[in-house]
Amino acid sequence: MTTRPVPHVLSEFQDLSDRPDLGEFQVLAEDCPSRPVLDHVTGRWGTLIVLSLHDGPRRFSEIRRAVGGINDKALAQGLRHLERDGLVLREPSEGFPSRVEYRLTEVGAGMEARLREMVSYLYANMGEVLQAQAGYDAARPGAAEGAVS
Repeated sequence: MTTRPVPHVLSEFQDLSDRPDLGEFQVLAEDCPSRPVLDHVTGRWGTLIVLSLHDGPRRFSEIRRAVGGINDKALAQGLRHLERDGLVLREPSEGFPSRVEYRLTEVGAGMEARLREMVSYLYANMGEVLQAQAGYDAARPGAAEGAVS
């Protein structure tokens, strides 16, 4: 396995004094208001919910079918967080029976494009990831899957 040096990518987030428009946001700071939003997007289901809305508005059940393994409670909670954060818009329709669709806002669409890039990068590097996992597991026989010691 080949390892490549990786620059400290978070250094650009440590001092934003040259960006007055972002000066109050420092994701590495404990009380930064961007942290919960980052958690909502990158948590267990947030990324998958956002990615499922790539092709346009979807109903709750359509999102649930698209995101394998998610339950109704986790989906409802994820959608509420993403709606509150301004990434997803909930659009109820008029008439009977009522119909609710969810779609990405402009900010949400920008986030989704970047998440899609990240997934593409992951796919392109899965060979190295799988090789690293196999090497790790071989060096630690009996270690529980997913456990880090």
